[in-house]
Amino acid sequence: MSREEEWVRVERTQAFKELMKQKKAFIVPAMIFFVIFYFGLPVLTGFTTLLDVQVVGSISLAYLYAFAQFAMTWILMHLYLSRANRWDELVDRARRQAAEGEVS
Repeated sequence: MSREEEWVRVERTQAFKELMKQKKAFIVPAMIFFVIFYFGLPVLTGFTTLLDVQVVGSISLAYLYAFAQFAMTWILMHLYLSRANRWDELVDRARRQAAEGEVS
């Protein structure tokens, strides 16, 4: 059996379809949030005065927003890793289903 045939067989399993559904349900909203949050800083600093508020001394909301982007990136990374660890079970199940011929 060729690699392409193997891939088609895996692709047709119920576990693989569930894996893709779960990945899409996480990745699309996470990406939308990330892009909005990431581009929010240059938009808000360049076109508004919302982030000009001084919080402590010379530290403004713009600095806090910029540092929050580091935290947001790490949080999203940890959320993705925890989800990816759960997806491993679906990957293994898709492999087993393909090997056993359980395709839909």
